[in-house]
Order: sequence, then C-alpha cells, then structure tokens
Amino acid sequence: METLNEERTPFEIGVVVPKRIDDQIGEGFVYDCVEVVINEFQNIGLIVDRVVGLHDEFIKLAAPVEVIGKAAAESQLKKRTRLGVDLQFQLNEAEAFTRQTDGSLFSWNERFRCYNHMIYGIVNKSGSTVILKSNCRDIRWEPGESLVQKLEKEAIVKEVFPIHDELKRKRLLKSWALNWWDLTNQPLDEVYAYYGAKIATYFAFLGMYTNWLFFAAAFGILVQSVNFRSLQFVVLPFFFICILSWAALFLQFWKRKNSVLLARWHIGNSVGAESAYEYNDTEWSSSVELIKKSGADKSMEKEKIQREEWSGHVLRFKHDAIIILNIIGLQLPFELAYAHLYESIGSDIMKFGMTAVYLYAIQYFTQKGGKKSVKLIKDEKNKNSEYKANSLVYKVFGLYFMQTYIGLLYHAIMYRDFTDLRHIIIQRLIVSEVLEIVIGNLLPYIKYSYRKYKAVNNKRKQEKGVTARKSYLNSRVEKEYLKPKFSASVGEELEDGLFDEFLELALQFGMIMMFACAFPSAFAFAALSSVTQIRANALKLLAMYRRPAPRVAATIGAWLNIFQFLIVVSICTNCMLLVCLYDKEGKWNISPGLAAILIVEHVLLLIKFGFSKIVPEEPDWVKANRLQNATQAQNMCSKQLLSDISSKPITEFNTKHKTFVTRN
Repeated sequence: METLNEERTPFEIGVVVPKRIDDQIGEGFVYDCVEVVINEFQNIGLIVDRVVGLHDEFIKLAAPVEVIGKAAAESQLKKRTRLGVDLQFQLNEAEAFTRQTDGSLFSWNERFRCYNHMIYGIVNKSGSTVILKSNCRDIRWEPGESLVQKLEKEAIVKEVFPIHDELKRKRLLKSWALNWWDLTNQPLDEVYAYYGAKIATYFAFLGMYTNWLFFAAAFGILVQSVNFRSLQFVVLPFFFICILSWAALFLQFWKRKNSVLLARWHIGNSVGAESAYEYNDTEWSSSVELIKKSGADKSMEKEKIQREEWSGHVLRFKHDAIIILNIIGLQLPFELAYAHLYESIGSDIMKFGMTAVYLYAIQYFTQKGGKKSVKLIKDEKNKNSEYKANSLVYKVFGLYFMQTYIGLLYHAIMYRDFTDLRHIIIQRLIVSEVLEIVIGNLLPYIKYSYRKYKAVNNKRKQEKGVTARKSYLNSRVEKEYLKPKFSASVGEELEDGLFDEFLELALQFGMIMMFACAFPSAFAFAALSSVTQIRANALKLLAMYRRPAPRVAATIGAWLNIFQFLIVVSICTNCMLLVCLYDKEGKWNISPGLAAILIVEHVLLLIKFGFSKIVPEEPDWVKANRLQNATQAQNMCSKQLLSDISSKPITEFNTKHKTFVTRN
C-alpha cells in the first residue's frame, strides 16, 4: 500500500453553496448546513478547501488515493486486473489491478464515480431528525436521508461539478491545444487520463480522419485541376472508386485503432463494446429487481419478457415513424422551396445571405426536433443511458440528413448543372464553418463574459454606499462555475457537447462523399477544416468550458453506423450524378449509360462490403492478449474451485436408502 501515497492529490470537485449571512450555529440540534456538510466531507477523508466568491461560497474537494480506493471497494467498482479480467476492487489487493497510462491507480471515470458515491452517500445515521439551519431557514434532515440530495432539493447546494486540475490543464494547453506545429499529433493518453475515454476517443477519431483526408484532398485537387480531355469521363468514375475504397478502408482501420485504444486503456473486452461498465448502479439494481419479479412466477416469466421486448420495439418504431412523418410533411416542402428560390435569385451575395439564413433556420428547428426526440426516448425501454443516447443520435441525424442533402439532390437532378452545384456546395461548406466558429467558439466566450459581468455588476450594486472596494472575480473555481457546460444543443440529459462535434463531422463527411464526382476539391476544404478543428476543439474544452463529467462509452457508438450509412448513400448519389453528367454531355445514351452505372453501383457496393471482411476489426496481438488473459483466468478459477471442492465435505443423495450422505 505504500505505492498509493505517491500520487498527487488535486482538487477535482466543486460544491456551490450560498454565502452565510451571519453565524447561524445554535445549540442543541440546530446546525449550520454548510458547516455540517464540510464536517461530513472531512469525516469520510476528503480534503476540503473553502473559497468565498462574490455571491456564493465554493467547497473544493480532493480525495487521497486511499480514500478513493475505500469508496471503490464500498461501491463494488469493477476494475481491470493484471490478468485482463474485470473484478471488484479490493483495497488490500490494489497491486493486483492495472494502473493507468499516467501511472495512477484509478481513471478519471472511476474517480468521478467514487466521488459521487462518497458525496451522495452521506446519510443521517442517527435515529432522529436533525434540524439544520441556513440563513434563517430550518431544514429537516430525516434519518437515512442523503444530506447532499436533501440540500439540493432545498436549493442550498446549488451544484456539484468537476473542476479543472490547473497543473494538468496548463500542460495540455501547451502540448495539445496550442501545439499547432504537430498538425494531427495529439497526446491521447494524457487526454484520456484527464477527460476520460469518450472525449479521448473522439479526438483519436478526428486525428485519424484528418490524416486520411490528406490523400483524398491531394487526389481531389488533381482530378479537378487537371484537364484530362477525352479521359475525363473515365477519370471521374475511377476517382469515386478510389474515394469509396478510401472511406471503407478508413472505417475498417478505425475499428482496429479503436480496439488498440481499448486494450491500451484497459477498457472493454471486444471491439464495439460500449463500455467496461455497461450498467451503472441504478440501471443494474433495476435490472436485478426485474429479474427477481419475473422469476417469482416461472410460468409467466417467458411471456412477460417477450411482451416487454416487443412492446419496446413497437414503441421505438412509433417514435421513429413520428420523426419520419415530420420530415416528409414539414421539412421536405421547406427544402424544395429553398431549391427553387435559390435558382430564381441572380445575385451571389443574396444567395450567400439566403444560405446563411437557411442553415441557421435548420439548426434552430432541428434543435426543437431534438428536444422533442429526447421526450420520446424517455418512454422507450433502452438497456442503459448509452443506448438512449444512440437512439437520440439516430433520430436527430435523420432530421439533419434530410435538411442538409435533400435540396442539393433535388438541385442536381432537376437542373443538372455541375458548376452551379459546386457553387452551392462551396457556399454550404463555408457558411457552415462560419456558423460553427461563431456558435461553437464565440458563443461560449460570450456566455461566460456576460455571466461574469452580471456577477460583478450585481456585487457592485449590493455594496453601493457601503464600501468603495472594487468587485472582481478573484478565484479560479468561481470563474469555472460561470463558464458554460459542455452540453449538446439538443439538451444535456443524454448527450454532451461531443454530439454537436460528431454531427458537424458527419454532415461534412456526407457532403463531400455524396457529391464527390461533382466537386472533388471539397476533400481539401474538409482536410483544412479538420486540422483546425483539432486544436480549436481542444482549446474550447480547456479554456472556454467547464471540465465535463466523464462518460463511460469508449467507442464512437452510433456515429460509426452513420458514417457507414453515408458511404452506402454516396454510392447511389454519385452514380446518379454520373448518369446526369454523361447524359447531359451527350457522350452516352441514357439507356446504356444507366445500365453501366447500375453495374458500377453493384461493383462499388461489393467493394465496400468486401473491405469490411478483408481488414480484420481487431489486430492479432490484441486478440492474442485477450485470449491469453481469458485462458489464465479460467485456469486460476478452475484450480481455486477444485481446491475448494476437495477441502470441503460433499453431501450426496443416496437413491437406494432415500437419504443424504456426507463424505469427505
């Protein structure tokens, strides 16, 4: 246990409470709420630091590794052992469990879970009600009731949130966010240690995607800038075949890289595993209760489970149908009207302005649709929070998919003008990037500046006539509290800010893939945008937002299926574009041209699905390590089981004498 003391103990959690007006501590059973909270935190081993802000008081919490270990054992946290098997953590057997890439015993996700267990696990263990006081208010703390939850209901504890570790934050700013010279190189292990698996996986995907875009960008510029004359009609199909192969290989090699990251970070057991902790405590306990209830009557168990399964499928189908009907009934006419109006406007400046208004309207109405989807998902019976989040992703992306591409497809088929189509795509890409810079980067800073100004101004008004002291924010934890959360535009209940980042990436990928034959140079724009996004998003996380709570998922989840879907759709759209192109240029008759394109389409589909079988999703060394760990664990369990059986007496039933016989 001596090695546990070597770890640094930073403050990682902040608790916001109101400032005390005067001394409220009385005698007998009357206690000041904040003082009781601090005493309880200290009693369970947490390190406490009190910071007084302009309007609130902030309690910073840190936990030595021994305290985290004790909480991990109490909460029955499962952790990876050196044999590669997840077992419940035991403090006295800490050396048997794997350490993180930075040498620490617990990951950020594990520490955050232990903090929640300790903070919300403080209950009234006395047999009587305790009267707490907060600024002339009496709070009844009932026996067995969680203290922090009670104070949250009474609006005394305003918020419990993660806070930045300044030493690690500055280190990441230097080596990651502000390190523009490395282009796509990122300290992924440090990002994982600081932010958790979900955010680290996003940046790993973004970095790999950007690296692969360099080839597509160079090829696209070559195809569009060089005049191949009579071979131009052969070059475009060849270009798309190469691009399709590039996209399919990229996703396959991403799966391999994801499996390597899972192995390196000791997460999950197989490719595509959502998490090493598939269920949280609440979900697990509810599942256990369901098993107990269904197992009470064996004759009804199968029927009940099947009924609940199919009712869940029907409910999800109904919700998906609602979204699809809304798209067809409300958004499709809107898209077609935009396409016709765009053609009737002659000024390029007016077209840019209309496109900007159109894209902003898309974001606004889709956010409304996303919030409606959140309400629908609450009624669905999903396995856990990650499945709910994936259901939300599919529904909201369906809205964006229809809004983003239907107008372009209609324009391409109706007018068959590739030059005009390229102009529209350029406008869409540029305006989308500008909106992302304004909304994604400037808006968080504006929100923080406004909240900061409001806090300082209110303090000055309170002190007017009392003191001439200048009011200002003098504590970092208060500045972090005023920063916006890293939340999704459709709501923070199921998704964090990565939802918007992945959505932007997927929409851009769909744009350049679905219209690759019409605008090959779009890949160069996407490459430049992705290089910028790596550092800009890192800077946002480190400087503009609060430190987000970790999410357990260690894959990109539903977004992988969306990228694969976009590749299949791009085969259809590009074949359609080639039909339009060849027919308009008069090189092919529509009948043989269409037949040839249909043949090419089937060949491309075969190539796409063929690559998914050629490239294994998991490297052999990862598979070998996993199988070796499983074999070692099985052998040890077998030996232990045999030892237990041989050392204990066994009771057998004698069928001849109808009696039980015990023998050694």
